[in-house]
Amino acid sequence: MSNENNNLPVIIPPKSATPSQGTLDLGVERQVEIDGIGMGVLSDGTPFLTGRGLARLCGITHAQIQRLSVEWIEEAGKPRVTAIKEILRKRGVDVPESPYVRIVQRSGSFFAYSDAVSLAILEYYAFDAAETQQDALKNFRLLAGTALRVFIYTQVGYDPKNAVPHVWKQFHDRVALTYNSVPNGYFGIFKEMADMIVTLGQAGLHIDDKFVPDISVGTYWGRHWIESRLSEKFGERIKYEHNYPNYFPQSSSNPQEPWCYPDTALAEFRRWLREDYIGEGKFAKYIYSKVKQKELPASFAQLAIAAYTEE
Repeated sequence: MSNENNNLPVIIPPKSATPSQGTLDLGVERQVEIDGIGMGVLSDGTPFLTGRGLARLCGITHAQIQRLSVEWIEEAGKPRVTAIKEILRKRGVDVPESPYVRIVQRSGSFFAYSDAVSLAILEYYAFDAAETQQDALKNFRLLAGTALRVFIYTQVGYDPKNAVPHVWKQFHDRVALTYNSVPNGYFGIFKEMADMIVTLGQAGLHIDDKFVPDISVGTYWGRHWIESRLSEKFGERIKYEHNYPNYFPQSSSNPQEPWCYPDTALAEFRRWLREDYIGEGKFAKYIYSKVKQKELPASFAQLAIAAYTEE
């Protein structure tokens, strides 16, 4: 490996920064590649390196990182994997079942190695490998402690103090894209359902690309609108432009064109939502359908129904 990494800055990390590691099933908040080192931040705020980026920091080949990753989950761990896991334990970091999180994007998939795992691997190649790597030693001296975390945050322009918590991010991003899209004098289903989604979120069930209750509500409300001939009473509904965040699978068909309804029908919508959609079991039916499709855990179904119906 060349000496391009001499440009890595010496960072004085804040005392509050702490490494984290856990079981992650997340997306990517920010991602860049600098001097051949791929890095980014997962949507829960965890900094990561790509496999190729980690290999470059350690002064080894990507194939070596791949082999190490395979060995990680084997019952009889190889000495280097045992040594790396021991480094994590000494730092008080839970040893994950896998050293990486598999991230799936439209362009393909890649493995994201958290800052804690990356630093442990870097330390191993700097001091404990049979043939220690000078690049690993140099980079470990620069990035030891919490400096790797701060370095990644700095390079991708991520401020953890002002980041939207992951559990609310997808809801927040959808709100941001729909806030001013409904024409004056009309209301949209998603915005009108914000209180329901917040209530469910407080119970531990957060909106994502698999849990989109406004689609269910919009479908049933649309049938009610037509069958009850509500346009004769409140005026005609119209289409408006609605977009999903670009990391939602639904965004592939952006812009969407859902219906919005005259404000004069808002009281009727709220009555219908309370008495018909929730009261007559349509909400429970939607939740249980997600459980059946294995998109929600069964324990959350009871929580969600109880949290909202008892309001």
